[in-house]
Amino acid sequence: MYLLCRYNSGMLIGLNISNIVLIEKLNLGFGAGLNILTGETGAGKSILLDALSLALGARSDVGLIRHGCDMASVVAEFDVVPPQAVEILSEYDIDSADGLILRRTLTTDGKSRAWINDTPVSVKTLKAVGDTLIEIHGQFANHTLLNQTTHRTTLDAFAENNIADFSALLSRVRETYGAYHGAARRLSELRDLLARSASEREYLEHNVAELRALNPQPGEEDELATKRANMMNAEKNVAILGEALEALSPRGNSLDAQLFNVAHILQRIRGDENPYSEQIDKLYDLAESVAEIAQSLTPETTDMDNMDSIEERLFAIRAASRKHHVPADELPRILNEMSAQLDAIDNSDAELQKLTTVVKQCRAEFDIAATLLSDARKVAANALRTNLLSELPDLKLGSADFTVGFNGVAPSATGIDDITFMIKTNPGSPFAPLHRAASGGELARLMLAMRVVLAGTNDAHSFVFDEIDTGISGATASAVGARLNRLAHSNQALVITHSAQVAGFADRHFKISKSVVDEKTTTSVREISGDERTNEVARIISGAEITPESITMAKTLIKN
Repeated sequence: MYLLCRYNSGMLIGLNISNIVLIEKLNLGFGAGLNILTGETGAGKSILLDALSLALGARSDVGLIRHGCDMASVVAEFDVVPPQAVEILSEYDIDSADGLILRRTLTTDGKSRAWINDTPVSVKTLKAVGDTLIEIHGQFANHTLLNQTTHRTTLDAFAENNIADFSALLSRVRETYGAYHGAARRLSELRDLLARSASEREYLEHNVAELRALNPQPGEEDELATKRANMMNAEKNVAILGEALEALSPRGNSLDAQLFNVAHILQRIRGDENPYSEQIDKLYDLAESVAEIAQSLTPETTDMDNMDSIEERLFAIRAASRKHHVPADELPRILNEMSAQLDAIDNSDAELQKLTTVVKQCRAEFDIAATLLSDARKVAANALRTNLLSELPDLKLGSADFTVGFNGVAPSATGIDDITFMIKTNPGSPFAPLHRAASGGELARLMLAMRVVLAGTNDAHSFVFDEIDTGISGATASAVGARLNRLAHSNQALVITHSAQVAGFADRHFKISKSVVDEKTTTSVREISGDERTNEVARIISGAEITPESITMAKTLIKN
């Protein structure tokens, strides 16, 4: 089994497993390069993949819980987060700047819980993120290349690394399609408008004429409402002033006249000096003040005709507002929009002809760009086929053949090509999509070959290969190890293998062992080096009994 983790997509740096089948407690730290795990049959190698898959969102199984335990847990830690994962995590406000920690627990009642950086998430979300970190070839397969929808982007990534100006072709197709799609949409909208114009023209003409006659202005409703309120208040004030004047002049006998009469009466008092002259002066002054006040309280005449016109216009504006279901200040906009629609109908023939010409021109430019892009893809497809076929003989797949199928599709921002990677493993057999044409070890080795050829395409996935060394040995196994070594230059590789040839290429070697203590079986994993590593490779070569010959061969494999 082979797990390849690209550095730029998040290297697996830690795996913590508790109470998974034979594993009681295990903490593993992985480094860059090729990490090999070996052990005797039944030692628990597959359990590591089961546990990792659980952490990545695979379907849970209570059978994975260690006997006698209530809960199992797995924690997988990654140091770099690919853009696809960041996009998913942003929806949940999960910060991934310092890497990712995926955690999964499973209890005997069948309940499963998941966390990403200590934030609870659904298992579905955990799997979506996990799929961006690791691509599995095997029991828990989620390998991207077997998904036909990824083939176009994979071929394009390969082409960008092998064909000059391919990126410019992609950009040109996106630009020309955008122009074509926009023009086609506008043409469709115009045709829809024309289809409705017969029934809508009368409606639009009536409303445009009505609004133009009304000629509503922004802010006019508030202004009219304020004037109306002020005039209504003025009318009420006239009655109040009348009451005040009536109080000053009850029954025509004004208060100022009464004060004057009192002053005149007091002046009739005889003597050398009138003793009430001061009071008489104050009465005269008071009478004059009262007269002035009464004169100033004379009400202004309310212009009821103007009041009627204000109310009439205010009510007309509000009626139009209700009719068009918008605030009164939006009526000018409604008028402009309806006028534009009416003008479009009136000028539809000329506009239709103009847009039709634009669409044809844009489609022609897109067709040219899309054809050039398709031709470039076919060149890239031939190069991909040549490179891949050169890898297959050494991997015991010399009878296999590979091709890239092209099918035309409706225009889009990616061109006019539907791409399918196809393979046949036996001469005379028809080509078939990848997931139908190979299985088991053949498929795993084919995926390895493709990943070697596609290295450097910025594919943001990591990979798991299962059963890749099934049925091979000798030179074929060495070829597999060599290709893993090539991938390890830019990829982290975690390899669970039974092949000494593959194990010899390890940068770090881990030994998986099984022990029985107090009638409890436990799997453990530890890193080995030096003579211990040599002995482990020799054990793989010779079996239970390590011989001098197997030691010598192991040293040769490790040296190479």
